[in-house]
Amino acid sequence: MATDRYVILDRDGVINRDSTEFIKSADEWQAIEGSLEAIAHLTRHQYRVIIITNQSGLARGLLTQTALQNIHEKMIHQVEQAGGMIHAIYFCPHGPNDGCLCRKPKSGLFKQCAQDHEFDLTGVPMIGDSVRDLQAAISVHGQPVLVKTGKNEKIPAQLQKYSIPTYQNLYEASCSIVKTSHVP
Repeated sequence: MATDRYVILDRDGVINRDSTEFIKSADEWQAIEGSLEAIAHLTRHQYRVIIITNQSGLARGLLTQTALQNIHEKMIHQVEQAGGMIHAIYFCPHGPNDGCLCRKPKSGLFKQCAQDHEFDLTGVPMIGDSVRDLQAAISVHGQPVLVKTGKNEKIPAQLQKYSIPTYQNLYEASCSIVKTSHVP
């Protein structure tokens, strides 16, 4: 009997190009080269790909729930056309000062995801482009992974003890995850 394997991805800066102006429409959402193929690669190797993303543009009034849904539908469609599958998407709609428990680096969405899908977060690869993504992964005992396609932040000294692998992009990270999983 196969055991479900999961990979959790941040969205902006990992799958699609990030913007300081926020991604506000499906037209603005543009996949990073190789990211769709990376998700397809993970899918072919029986990983369930879950997206966990902060979307404070909602709280700031920069986009609507409908616009966010359209963005996610475009992403899902392009991933499926590449041969991949996104198992679920979780997003925090709050702003940085709202005091919620779901905005990364807090762990609320990760815990909700694990509860919904009945799996243990320990050791699950969690790929992001920012320090807050890494902090969230560490807080739930996941395996933080940094990609350089987004914010291109450096790992701060206080996180260096966690041996965080760093890759140029999501495709490179996905190849490493598949290679180290020891499952065909």
